[in-house]
Amino acid sequence: MPAFFFDMDGTVIDSRADLAATVNHTRRDLGLPEISQEAVLVCVGQGAKYLLAHAIPEPFERAADLPREEIVNRLWEIFRSHYAEHMLEHCALYPGVEETLHELARRGCPLGVNTSKPNFATKAILEHFRLDRLFGDAVIAGGDCDEKKPSAKPLRLCAERLGHALSSEDWMVGDSWTDMQCATNAGVKGAFCAFGFGSLGTASYTARLEAFPALLDLI
Repeated sequence: MPAFFFDMDGTVIDSRADLAATVNHTRRDLGLPEISQEAVLVCVGQGAKYLLAHAIPEPFERAADLPREEIVNRLWEIFRSHYAEHMLEHCALYPGVEETLHELARRGCPLGVNTSKPNFATKAILEHFRLDRLFGDAVIAGGDCDEKKPSAKPLRLCAERLGHALSSEDWMVGDSWTDMQCATNAGVKGAFCAFGFGSLGTASYTARLEAFPALLDLI
């Protein structure tokens, strides 16, 4: 049976409200005005530090003489503290996620998570929704690999933790161009989640999903 590897934000979970609220908390803490949820979401998909640098660009403009990494780390401290406390306030599984994942597991499909979401948040959210048992150690999140999607390296590491040899029959499931390009780079199929909030850009995919349970039609 094919293996399935999943992104988190916009794929397994709808985390829009909590991400936007935490970015705006960070902005307020710095004396900056809030921005729209839409403006936050266009920055999601390439890790928390990318999100912060692009959703909160003002500190980089105001302190151009400071090392970029120093500014990012300061933003990260504020963001991480707030998100750790509030990441489950509005976070929800997309319809059919729990049932579909259990059915894939019942059919014998190896399951893994390949996300750029911070590892502390990924693991806490999986545990909250009791999905951690489905993935075991096959969870690669932000901070677990020295490269992020669209690199194939985190996907290969995830497969290694599964004890699974990647093949062209396997699937990377996500809502962003980074997920689909990762699939291409790893030589697996890409299932694009059109119901998510990521951007496809010019990336190509093998299958387009209008709802999560449609994954079962791919087997």
